[in-house]
Amino acid sequence: MSSYYKVYLGLGANLNDPVNQINQAVTALKALSNTKNEILVSSFYTSKPMGPQDQPDYVNAVACIETKLEPLVLLAQTQKIELDLGRVRKDERWGPRTLDIDILLYGDLVIDYPNLKVPHYGMKLREFVIYPLLEIAPELYLPDQTTIKTLSETVSLNGLTKI
Repeated sequence: MSSYYKVYLGLGANLNDPVNQINQAVTALKALSNTKNEILVSSFYTSKPMGPQDQPDYVNAVACIETKLEPLVLLAQTQKIELDLGRVRKDERWGPRTLDIDILLYGDLVIDYPNLKVPHYGMKLREFVIYPLLEIAPELYLPDQTTIKTLSETVSLNGLTKI
């Protein structure tokens, strides 16, 4: 890949000082190879957990990077950042975590690998993705030509609060 791709990443944390976790993740993203060190980051938002409700609320944000990294290389790098910042992968889906980095969009590509689906499979339904994306990319079109503005008109805030 010779040109840069605009990639949107969902960032979330609800353990070990979540705001600090996301700030450290942004710093680590700026240091990725073959990636511009200028990153656009949304405001931080608090949201209710998707899974078990007996866990702390989440802090979420969306970041936009420009990278030449191949999608699976970027996935490996974001997972390394998660691990470096204390993430422990468990079988429990939607449980508490120190950091979660999801590849939401990778340019206008549609990717269907066993371990990577882009656009992210749940992004159209998640207020903690839609509203931060709307903040930093209000004119954004998804690969299926859905606009982020249209999605924001159909997805409830569900208690999402800007910090």
